[in-house]
Amino acid sequence: MEPVRRLALASDAQDQGDAEIDVTRLRVALARLSRRLRRHELAGLTPTQLAALSTIGKTGPMRLGDLAAAEGIAPSTLTRLVTALEDSGYVRRTADPSDARASTLAITAHGQDALERIRTENTLMLTASLELLTPEQRSALAAALPVLEQLADAQGGAGSRLPLFGSLLFGSLLFGSLLPG
Repeated sequence: MEPVRRLALASDAQDQGDAEIDVTRLRVALARLSRRLRRHELAGLTPTQLAALSTIGKTGPMRLGDLAAAEGIAPSTLTRLVTALEDSGYVRRTADPSDARASTLAITAHGQDALERIRTENTLMLTASLELLTPEQRSALAAALPVLEQLADAQGGAGSRLPLFGSLLFGSLLFGSLLPG
């Protein structure tokens, strides 16, 4: 059995009532929500391919090396990933006009359509789940959104897995689709 890890939120936690976070419970809850958000068909893509497609869609045309750095993947993995995205018609690879040795990736209309469909599915599923909550629970969740966004964007210390966690949970799963725009 995994030990329960608690994190005090403030030095004056006693003055603020129950101001501790059960980190294990939070991790498990986020992982379960993550799995629920991934239960759709993913347009025939793996989560890693989908995350890369989302990055290309968000940033616009980018070099392969920049994509590898953004996604934290090895060049050999990148080659297979990009080939699969190309073969599916989700991205287009072109020669970089400023460097003949480099390639640039751009999302295609087909790739953009796939991302929009997945975003819509995620948004509908999450909306239906939120409707099951009480108004007080929805208010608590709304108040927690800035903190969750901060966690998703946080840079951890040396050897930390927090950037991967943030990328997988908040970037790859939701693809920035919960809010309009």
